[in-house]
Amino acid sequence: MKKVLVVMGSDSDLKVMEKCVDRIKAFDIPVEVRICSAHRTPAAAEELARGAAERGFGVIIAAAGKAAHLGGVLAAHTTLPVIGVPMATSVMGGMDSLLSIVQMPKGIPVATVAIDGADNAAILAAQMLALADKELADKLRRFKADMAEEVTAKDALVKERFA
Repeated sequence: MKKVLVVMGSDSDLKVMEKCVDRIKAFDIPVEVRICSAHRTPAAAEELARGAAERGFGVIIAAAGKAAHLGGVLAAHTTLPVIGVPMATSVMGGMDSLLSIVQMPKGIPVATVAIDGADNAAILAAQMLALADKELADKLRRFKADMAEEVTAKDALVKERFA
């Protein structure tokens, strides 16, 4: 199975991104977590992205705040799909991060989830990997069926309460 590489621009992103890592592990997907700054360690970011496919990764998840260039820098140096997670910030609540990630130049796409959308980034990465992994696809089907059952159960409780 291909692995997922989770890269954060700073250790301050770890609290949010732990949810991402936990979700990836719940699908039994191998994951590696790194801290690498697009601005402070650009050469390391380039090297990380260039060697990711050869090291067995199938998807990269990049979390960054403010200027949030990490996903774009990684995407510029790999053909692997990159998922950007914009981090909430104190200045604009994360809108600065979101806009930085979604406004990539033509030819360097970065898939983007919601601000602090770590869980969805993990699920999206799993869905990408599941294209070539039937067992993982089955796990995702069960995961989504479980979510649907949970909503149905809550719906039944609400209907009963207000009947």
